[in-house]
Amino acid sequence: ATLYYAGAAFIDLFSAETANYRDNLVDGAPQIWVALRRQDGGPELELTKVTADPTEGEAMFESGTDVIGTVPMPPDIAAWVAAFVDEFHVEQAFHKRKRDQANVNRKRGSDPSGERKGGV
Repeated sequence: ATLYYAGAAFIDLFSAETANYRDNLVDGAPQIWVALRRQDGGPELELTKVTADPTEGEAMFESGTDVIGTVPMPPDIAAWVAAFVDEFHVEQAFHKRKRDQANVNRKRGSDPSGERKGGV
């Protein structure tokens, strides 16, 4: 195995994403997603993004231009993320949206009076 130092990085945590961080932590093997970008098309890679959010990490794969990888989350960072989740997580109740009654009563191809439009 070869160990590379890509540079210093910051991990930003956001209170709106605590459920994602929690999911990462309870997975049993928490990970950090790392994005590297080629500098001027050469072989050198530049560290561009580091995240503990699995949703954001998976989305980074969509760029197609960066080199994306995961690394095991070190225990001290996992403890820091867990403390953040404990302090800021608010459980969100699921609220099912109700349909707009006007749209439920309206049939496709008819006007609000119930008359059919068009036709042959």
